[in-house]
Amino acid sequence: MRWLASVFVAFALALPGLALAGPFSNWAAVVVAADNRAHEGGSTEAFDNARRDVSERLVAMGFSAGNISQFSVQPEKYPAPRPQKADLRGVYEQLKATGGTAKAGCLLYLTSHGEPRGITFGEGRLSPALLAAMIEGACPGRPVIAVISACFSGVFVDPLAGPQRMVMTAARPDRSSFGCGESDKYPYFDECFLKTASTARDFVALASGTKTCVAAKETETKAEPPSEPQVWIGGALRPVLPLYPFPRQTTGPASP
Repeated sequence: MRWLASVFVAFALALPGLALAGPFSNWAAVVVAADNRAHEGGSTEAFDNARRDVSERLVAMGFSAGNISQFSVQPEKYPAPRPQKADLRGVYEQLKATGGTAKAGCLLYLTSHGEPRGITFGEGRLSPALLAAMIEGACPGRPVIAVISACFSGVFVDPLAGPQRMVMTAARPDRSSFGCGESDKYPYFDECFLKTASTARDFVALASGTKTCVAAKETETKAEPPSEPQVWIGGALRPVLPLYPFPRQTTGPASP
């Protein structure tokens, strides 16, 4: 029946009203900068720069600004409208609340440090099992796109995998990612996500282009060993994603 669902989506997107709204306009999204510490020990704006600009880019990709919530571990640093304070309960409750009205799907974008047991989340840690439970509780029975930008973030792929899931991670389960220093504007993966999203047609092309961009940047900067970002797309979602094109993007955040 997957072909029938694909035909239905293609027909729906051809309708003037729905085409105007866009396939992601009724999706809930949360974007979280879950740390502000650089790998050298000082502070960095890299994660919050990514949080801010990814949120803006999602609007250019067809997400409704009113359905996107931003979280930061240091919200007091930023002008209004400030991001919310990043804590696990708050992120879960916000995703669940927005998903109660924006019911077509859910997107989570997390950028932080990572280690083999999960990612840094403020003073604590978010494990793959806990994130899987949060998604299931907030977005049951609907498509989910989860993007985790952190070292060792490949550990999230298997726990988050499902027929209607897409998972993008910045690294293999056993590899570091790069670009979270005091002087970095963005982590490498976030920079490449933003760069590729400005021209990609859909999430499948975005995932492929981001991987290619990260590999090129690591080669250019001699960052070793390669982080090897991971992509997993469930069988029920894979044939549909190419039918969810991004609008033609003529504006958005400045190039990284």
